[in-house]
Amino acid sequence: MPASPKILVIDDDADFRISVRTLLESHGYEVFEAESAKAGLLKVVECKPDLILLDIMMGVCFEGYGLNQAIKFQDAYAEFRTLPIVMVSSIEQTPDELFPMAPEVEMIRPDSYVTKPLDIDAFLEVVKKNLAARHPAAPVAG
Repeated sequence: MPASPKILVIDDDADFRISVRTLLESHGYEVFEAESAKAGLLKVVECKPDLILLDIMMGVCFEGYGLNQAIKFQDAYAEFRTLPIVMVSSIEQTPDELFPMAPEVEMIRPDSYVTKPLDIDAFLEVVKKNLAARHPAAPVAG
């Protein structure tokens, strides 16, 4: 039997992490958690997830953007550059909408963007789509 896709949830809200973990595990995913960008980077290396769900506003304002930039552009995390990142935030504007004139916006742009509170069906669809993009032939939990 193939391994379940691994998803890392990085969010400083413990209740949100528990809710998302419960939802994703009920759909057959293996879920890991981190409460900050720093802890998230350690977990990425440790558990080698197939997908990251990332909050923007954590301990430091816009902390999630920094983590996205680190994974996608820093040499220390080069092996994870193709790892899909789905930002899940209560901020309604995407990075492109928040920073339309910033040439660096591509460095913080996630693969997908979902707002809180979650529309569960749409959220699960985004998760499936991003996992399928990374591993087209791999089974996706359902």
